[in-house]
Amino acid sequence: MEKTFGTFYGIGVGPGDPDLITLKAVKVLGQVDIVFAAASTKNCHSLAMDIARPHIPPATAIELMRFPMTRNKAETHRAWSANAERIIAELEAGRDAAFLTLGDSLTYSTFGYLLKYVKAKAPRLKVLPVPGITSYQAAASRLSTPLVEGEGTLMVVSGVTGGDRLRALSQKPDTVVFLKAYRNLPDICSALETSGAYPYCVGVKNCGQASEEIFDDMEQLCRQTPDYWTLVIAKKNASHEPAAE
Repeated sequence: MEKTFGTFYGIGVGPGDPDLITLKAVKVLGQVDIVFAAASTKNCHSLAMDIARPHIPPATAIELMRFPMTRNKAETHRAWSANAERIIAELEAGRDAAFLTLGDSLTYSTFGYLLKYVKAKAPRLKVLPVPGITSYQAAASRLSTPLVEGEGTLMVVSGVTGGDRLRALSQKPDTVVFLKAYRNLPDICSALETSGAYPYCVGVKNCGQASEEIFDDMEQLCRQTPDYWTLVIAKKNASHEPAAE
């Protein structure tokens, strides 16, 4: 008799507002045998788990996986590999497992990296990502600001290298979103100002969470204590008027 393996779900739980988790995600959470989420090696907290917890049945097993916040690639690889093997063990035992990640499951997500390790180690296993609402989509909604219209272009970029990616472009996109701006906010603001292309710039901290803050004044934002969950939306066209026919 052929052995039945479990299915691995990567669930995007949205940016922070519990109401922005999808019906699909809630349905899967009600069916899986175990739910995993990432946590730093320095604490036992998972925002993704906090968002999803009301939708997880009391009898479902919950486990936080530790991922070191380090640039040591060998240490990082060991953590990813070990966590992938832990998930594979559940799947090979015939149990369905879900891994929670903030925002969308395949956009700058922890699940995206973990997915590569699981596929490399056990390509026979079934993996089903469940998409979620991204922080920049939620921020645009919060601001009532269209991200792009007509033939407009949108660039979504990590803020890890500051404003370098924007500086490198000879033709600037109509809208640029910097995610995880964190400590690089001053350099991101410098790149936006130097480009001279973006009259509309707004920063959002902790979008969708109780601690959410919106900054129209980028200089004021840069004076704040750096916060990991900070994004910037910059647009060439600040007008919200419909284009002429």
